[in-house]
Amino acid sequence: MGLNNDNLSTDAKLVFDQLSRRLSSSLPLSKDKPEETIESTLRACWLAAEGNLKSAEEALKQPINTLNKDQIQILEKLIQERLASKPLAYITARQSFMGLELISDKRALIPRKETEILGRKALEISFQITQTKKVVRVMDLCCGGGNLAVSIGYNNPNSIVFATDLSHESVELTNDNISHLKLNDRVTAAQGDLFSAFENSEHYQNTDVIICNPPYISSAKVTKMDVEISRHEPAMAFDGGMFGTNIIQKLILESPKFLSSDGWLLFEVGAGQGDFLMRLCLNSGNYKTVESVCDELGNIRVVAAQKNRIGT
Repeated sequence: MGLNNDNLSTDAKLVFDQLSRRLSSSLPLSKDKPEETIESTLRACWLAAEGNLKSAEEALKQPINTLNKDQIQILEKLIQERLASKPLAYITARQSFMGLELISDKRALIPRKETEILGRKALEISFQITQTKKVVRVMDLCCGGGNLAVSIGYNNPNSIVFATDLSHESVELTNDNISHLKLNDRVTAAQGDLFSAFENSEHYQNTDVIICNPPYISSAKVTKMDVEISRHEPAMAFDGGMFGTNIIQKLILESPKFLSSDGWLLFEVGAGQGDFLMRLCLNSGNYKTVESVCDELGNIRVVAAQKNRIGT
């Protein structure tokens, strides 16, 4: 690990090296959080002990300093928590998503890198729409901590974003992230079950982009997830029913009621679900174009469906 840019005493470097070896021998790294390496984990905890809260990604860009005795004790506690399977993002209270430093805690699931595939595609479509409309109206369903909603709102100044989640706690966290990024003028959040918070004339046939990162893990698999997930992150954020597609099927059927002419529905899917869900969109008769976006391994991870003008 390179410490060339850090203001560390010789003793502090010894502490850093000792903790690095300890993490290397005891900490299993999660495949669904590739940004969390031994170095980024240690540096994020070190910065947190300094009182500087940064995500794993951001921690690699930040210099670290020699800690005093009290801070070393805090660092030891944080390392113990991480080794006891507490998620790093909950320890540091930060997670990077599409280049933004977001508040992250147990009120919602931790944003994953794979969801950036959905975020980038939705942002691309939102920019296309603003070429012909002054304002693009976006709805983020199952918003969790609001990572998709605030990413669209932050990066597209011509957007108005409405976020919602069934969980009151998730909506609270979304509102914290909205305030954190000073987006209160164009991103709002409300509690509700899928579309329930938007059942009014303001939203009917008036939403240009609907995005959703729904629960898509089958109920049987939820109980078998890694301890780091099952013990700390909210189960309702993962459980998609018997086949993992309950909410997605409802989403496909109900979205046309809210989409504007030629509006887009985009949602994340689990590996192996893409082909079936694309067919479901086409067979509904409500979408004229159905596209997919794959991850680096060639798995469909995002389905994007454009509303058929005759859809209702």
